[in-house]
This record gives sequence, structure tokens and C-alpha cells, in this order.
Amino acid sequence: MKNYIWDSYFVELFDSCVNEYDEGNHDFEEWFSDEDQDFLKSIGCREREFFDFIEDNVTSGGEDPTAIAALLIAAVRRDYFLTIQKSVSSTKIVAPADLPSKTTELDGIIWLPRILVKARAKLRGEMNPDTMFGCGGDRAFLSKYDIHPADFLRVVWAAGDDDQKVLSYVKAKR
Repeated sequence: MKNYIWDSYFVELFDSCVNEYDEGNHDFEEWFSDEDQDFLKSIGCREREFFDFIEDNVTSGGEDPTAIAALLIAAVRRDYFLTIQKSVSSTKIVAPADLPSKTTELDGIIWLPRILVKARAKLRGEMNPDTMFGCGGDRAFLSKYDIHPADFLRVVWAAGDDDQKVLSYVKAKR
């Protein structure tokens, strides 16, 4: 896979998988050729994460996430994977039980602690297969504050472990 056209490959694969799902094939393990699997590994994306984009896209009538939104999210993860992780996948997985509850607050903002943990796990490639960054709850939170999921990932990346920087960013969006 050539890096110069990785985005085109991503969108073509996205569209192909949407067609598979639309045709009733929901077994994502059948969707990917060896070349597709190598491509996903090269950008730090697991097959299940890609499936979650597809499933949510199809069940939302193609609206959320779009192929472009999924690409933007994947681009942030890819950049983190290549520059920070030097293309070495993390062996850690953040278990659903390790996520803050859906009602946990940070300075009165419900969901922020949860999405912070999920965003850091997404950046590092540590998402549990049963957890999705950009799920319906995440999308509702980000929509409320008018923050694109990819932009939120970039803010979390730039903030490192400083929750207060992310909090300030979110508060400025009110």
C-alpha cells in the first residue's frame, strides 16, 4: 500500500464493506482480503473498529459516520500510530469496566471523563472490541459541543494526560 493514496484505499474499502453489510453479510471477518488486513494493520486499525464504522453508517442510513468522517478519525489514529507508536501496536486493551460510567462528570460535564478515556484508548489502539470511540453516546456528546470526533482526538492527543486542557477546550465550545 502506498502512503500517498492510503485515504483512497480506505474510502474504497469502506464503500465495499457497506455493500457487504447491505447485502446481509454482517460477518466482518469475511470482508477483508489479506491485502485489506495488511492495510488496516499499517494504519493501526483493527477489523472490528472498521466494522463499527460500517455498522453505524448503515444503521444510520449512511449519515453517521460518513466515509469521510470515518477517514478523518482513522487519519488521527494513523498519525498517532506512525509518529508516536512508531508503527508498534500496543498490547494493552482498555476493558469496558475500566471506563468511567456514562454519568460521571468532570466539572459538571457529563460523559467527558468517559470519552476522554475512550479517546486515549482510540489513539493508542487499545479499544476493547466491545467498545467504540464515536458510538452513539460519544456522538451525542460531541454534537452537543459542536466538536468533530477527529478534532476531539487531536485535542486529547495534544493535551496528553492533562484533562484540564481538554476541559477548557470543551467549555470554550459551549
